[in-house]
Amino acid sequence: MAKQVLECSFCGRKKPETNLLIAGINAHVCDRCIEQAHGIVLEELRSSSNSSKSAVDLVLKKPKEIRAFLDQYVIGQDQTKKVMSVAVYNHYKRLMQLQHEEDVEIEKSNIIMVGQTGTGKTLVAKTIARMLDVPLAIVDATVLTEAGYVGEDVESILTRLLQAADYDVPKAERGIVFIDEIDKIARKSDNPSITRDVSGEGVQQALLKLLEGTVVNVPPKGGRKHPDQKFVEVNTKDILFIAGGAFDGIERIISKRLNRQAIGYSTSQNAEGIDKNNLLQYVIPKDIKDFGLIPEIIGRLPVLTHMDPLDAATLRAILTEPKNALIKQYEKLFGMDDVVFTIDNQALDYIVEKALEYKLGARGLRSLCEAILTDAMYDLPSSDEKVLAIDKDYAEHALNKNLLKRLELAS
Repeated sequence: MAKQVLECSFCGRKKPETNLLIAGINAHVCDRCIEQAHGIVLEELRSSSNSSKSAVDLVLKKPKEIRAFLDQYVIGQDQTKKVMSVAVYNHYKRLMQLQHEEDVEIEKSNIIMVGQTGTGKTLVAKTIARMLDVPLAIVDATVLTEAGYVGEDVESILTRLLQAADYDVPKAERGIVFIDEIDKIARKSDNPSITRDVSGEGVQQALLKLLEGTVVNVPPKGGRKHPDQKFVEVNTKDILFIAGGAFDGIERIISKRLNRQAIGYSTSQNAEGIDKNNLLQYVIPKDIKDFGLIPEIIGRLPVLTHMDPLDAATLRAILTEPKNALIKQYEKLFGMDDVVFTIDNQALDYIVEKALEYKLGARGLRSLCEAILTDAMYDLPSSDEKVLAIDKDYAEHALNKNLLKRLELAS
């Protein structure tokens, strides 16, 4: 009589083809089917918890609470922090309202930030996303392109957001997208081309529906490299878009507008009250239009704010005051090698002075600190010294040796 060969009751594999065959009352199950079933159970639990969470995990913080959190990481920029706190608060109130059907539908307020490079536009967006615990995608407008040119499609913005949300579509649909370098897609001239568009306006046109709110077919792995993939539908009506740009040269447009009335007593009176060192604070949507953004896109970015240029006091505070200040980071780095790191006030003032002199902004502070501390970070881990005290003479010597000569030659 032939011996009966046991097999899996789910997939039909014979016992010799499996690593493990578990017996039940009237059935058997193999190790592969157990693994597959375990994966399905986990996926179901995750999706059900996400759907139940989506209605309750929006913790609404008041504008002053949002501002207080921003103050821990971002120095200065009072007006921008106030505007951003209100805009984000209203946006999330709107999301809460969407869970209850009401007559009045609140429209979202996308934001546009104008500010010189290194003043903290991206930092503000990152900090707000960290506090709200929502997915954030930071994308660069310069890589976006219109059809017919090499580059990324506008939909790739949402691919990044999906990736940040671990491909959880409901979570991505209430995330934040920060579009950096928005000024780089400004129209180059006032006469629109009737042939192929090299002006950059085409990208602005492609962004319109995305900013306003529409259902977009998003390629989850990016567009052109994976043409056979299935698209994911993402609705952008609840996504908060923040656009930022340096708008280099917009000061001339603002200055021209402020001094338009060339003669008369009232002109000289008004001119006296204008802060010529910070013309960006007077920016209005018309200046953005004159710079080259089309009116339709400005209308979809209704909240306009500016970043103040960084002065010596602000740069000095950036070095030491925020929660993740540069000096605190270096203290932590040296502390991991059991080295006590200190730097005196004169050395800090010297770093700030050089950052202002070479117009390096907040990002330049790290360049200068790295140049000063490179030798110490190279030598100390292998030595027995456990104290590093930086004074102005040490900073000056290290900078001259490592960085300033190159900067001076370059300039």
